[in-house]
Amino acid sequence: MKVVHAMWFEIPTKDLDRAISFYQDVFECEIKKVDLGDLKMGWFPTDGKSPGATGTLVHNEEFYENSEKAGTLIYLHAEDCSSELARVEKAGGKVVIPKKEISPEHGFMGVFIDSEGNRIALHSLK
Repeated sequence: MKVVHAMWFEIPTKDLDRAISFYQDVFECEIKKVDLGDLKMGWFPTDGKSPGATGTLVHNEEFYENSEKAGTLIYLHAEDCSSELARVEKAGGKVVIPKKEISPEHGFMGVFIDSEGNRIALHSLK
């Protein structure tokens, strides 16, 4: 049986500093603020060994211009996300970001809208 598991999550924010403060207070942790130009993030801490996905708070104005880009984004693991993305439309969904490289060390991603209107990302190393 093939196993599908979450790899990463992104929680969009309208006010990144406010969101960082909120999550630090709730979880009593330190969230690292990272500025990538038009994309600003607050990385949740990880030790690289604990079970479960890790992720980030993310601020990008584009998330609020288009309802297909709104809401929390979960990244599911794929062997090669182009394979799963190729089956999305036949299954009743819509590909909104075709497979693209994140970076050489972080692999590839793609995003689709599922049959229920949820925005889901795929991540693969190849």
